[in-house]
Amino acid sequence: MKSFRLTPVGLGVIAALTIGQASYALADTAVGDTHLNQTSTSNEDTHPDEVVTIVGSQVDLGGEYQGGQVARSGRAGILGNQDFMDMPFSSTHYTSQLMANQQAKSVGDALKNDPTVRQSVGFGNFQELYMIRGFPVYSDDMTLNGVYGILPRQYVAAEMLERVEVFRGANTFVNGAAPGGSAIGGSVNLVPKRAGSEPLTRVTVGTQSGGQGYGALDLGRRFGDNQENGLRVNLVARGGNDAVDDQDTQLGMLSLGFDHQGENFRMSADAGYQDHHIDSPRPSVTPGGAIPPLPSSDANYAQDWTYTDEKQLFGVVRAEYDFSSQTSGWLAAGMRRGKEHNLLANPTADGNGNLTAYLFENVREDTVMSADSGVRHEFTTGSIGHTVVLSGSLYQSRSKNAYVMSATTSVGSLDDYTQISQPAGAWLGGSLSDPIETERVTYSSAAAVDTLSLFDDQVKLMLGARLQRIETKSFDYGTGAENGAYSKTALTPSVGVVYQPTLDVSLYANYAEALLPGEIAPASNTSGAVANQGEVFKPNRSEQYEVGVKYDTGSYGAVVSLFEISKPTYMYDSNNSYTDNGEQRHRGIELSAFGEPIERVRVLGGVTLLDAEIVKSDSESQGKKAIGVPKVQANLNLEWATPFVEGLTLEGRTLYTGAQYMSSDNSLELPSWTRFDLGARYGMQVGDNVLTLRARVDNVTDKNYWASAGGYPGSNYLVQGSPRTVVLSASYDF
Repeated sequence: MKSFRLTPVGLGVIAALTIGQASYALADTAVGDTHLNQTSTSNEDTHPDEVVTIVGSQVDLGGEYQGGQVARSGRAGILGNQDFMDMPFSSTHYTSQLMANQQAKSVGDALKNDPTVRQSVGFGNFQELYMIRGFPVYSDDMTLNGVYGILPRQYVAAEMLERVEVFRGANTFVNGAAPGGSAIGGSVNLVPKRAGSEPLTRVTVGTQSGGQGYGALDLGRRFGDNQENGLRVNLVARGGNDAVDDQDTQLGMLSLGFDHQGENFRMSADAGYQDHHIDSPRPSVTPGGAIPPLPSSDANYAQDWTYTDEKQLFGVVRAEYDFSSQTSGWLAAGMRRGKEHNLLANPTADGNGNLTAYLFENVREDTVMSADSGVRHEFTTGSIGHTVVLSGSLYQSRSKNAYVMSATTSVGSLDDYTQISQPAGAWLGGSLSDPIETERVTYSSAAAVDTLSLFDDQVKLMLGARLQRIETKSFDYGTGAENGAYSKTALTPSVGVVYQPTLDVSLYANYAEALLPGEIAPASNTSGAVANQGEVFKPNRSEQYEVGVKYDTGSYGAVVSLFEISKPTYMYDSNNSYTDNGEQRHRGIELSAFGEPIERVRVLGGVTLLDAEIVKSDSESQGKKAIGVPKVQANLNLEWATPFVEGLTLEGRTLYTGAQYMSSDNSLELPSWTRFDLGARYGMQVGDNVLTLRARVDNVTDKNYWASAGGYPGSNYLVQGSPRTVVLSASYDF
């Protein structure tokens, strides 16, 4: 096993584990009942305390469905915290209990439970990337407590998270346009952990295939005369080889979460530091005109001098105040400082698996500031209730970049890869030791919405719009001279309706839009000079139409959605002019279910059927299916709390991904794949404390498969699925 790379955070974890027992003395403080959601100290089969949710709150969390895997409510941007049945959209909100019980390491592990989501990686990097309704959501386009740009860009450790909330569909109105230019088919919001109503001191240690070690501390306390203040601390250290040969991961993470729950004033403040490093990360593979043969599931065709490294410091504060029983206001602000250094050699493979690669080294430094504010007012006109919200947001990022590239060279094959000496760079972009600013992005917006309650709240009608301004500037890597600027404004309306004929059934429909920055016409293409080179296009609007039905018994729920999303694409016309007259259209049906339909049995999963077609194009892709969009996605996760051994819970999960095209002419197609995962956990009393033992095997059959084709729009790189991975851990609550 490679040496463990102790970061300052890692040293902090070790120190915290040492003093963890002593900190238990703090628990002697009497804890009163609160309206906060309670995190089960055993992570087992106890149910959370009853909660009172302030509808539309920008701070409070709602309760959970039976079994504790999925929350009843979640954030819907400008609308605040909304109950599952009241939203004219589809969403699922995964809990920290689910993530802990599945030993999730990252956001991507939590999203493996969602039938509408499939995971890939970024283009030429190792950024987690999530495909929702067939469109990418970059990890740096996720929100933290509803604020864009604050999270670590490439990877977010799961241990800091209370909720992972998946919002499906176009969402520029509710969230604002994603600054990274993705989130057409949905969005992901992360909620940091909060202190529960009972004191918590939890230490977890573990290991996994390859010998990787793991240690974590989770500490939560409430204090104050009425227990109105809470503090949650999470420390994580992870280091050692993964199940993939010679791939070594080191992670250090610290997060601090404070919340205040007053009578009229509520707030949360979160800060974190994450240091994530991977040596010899297994790269994606670009096909050279044919599908290359699969190497063994644990094969690593990375050069041993490659690595990816990122260090991120981030924080966000969100507060709301009730001016009266009808009026409240909120303000949120956050910031992130990040540094990345990558040394990569992503290969291209021909139909026989022969590889070529080139060195690509880059450094990146980001400074991001983001803010969101608004006011909410309720009133009635006759028999009609109104909830009006006015909101504004501002996002600004400055990025420093530099890179080095080398010439291409042969590096063997996927089955017999060759280690070469690190080649010298042939092309430079700036200075790696002193990168300068190359990009500046500013997004600003103002939004308004009125939600009307009709017929004794049986019908809710949402009418809203957001005015968004997108400004970007790019600068030369070497001189810092401005290369170009972009500044456009667009209005994105949204309409949604919910009809609830009974308490357990909701029918909903919506029209929504996603907004992407327009492109700039290039100077030339393979046909010669472009006739309108340099033309700046207006922002692209992606339109969505959706209808659905939701079912909620209190112990379990389900939602069925039918949707169509159309996205403009760029093409060349007969005069060799660059235009945005192309179109990609996704039509689909989704079924998601969750909860405890039978005592002791929990269900989580569903199925997605997708038809992704290029309906307008200038090339052979006209009328073809989109790259990297499976026709069928299905998940089924079953948990059984056994009656014969109290405290023992067994789990099984099946993931199915249908065939997906990896060429624009649809001549190349990846086969479908199915993966099985198994897990077990046992919670027991040890004196007055709780010990929980967990064991998990992902990809039980060691299935060998190409998991995805592409992710980045128009690209068809291949990502190999992870090999069989065994994970063991023990958590002890003092």
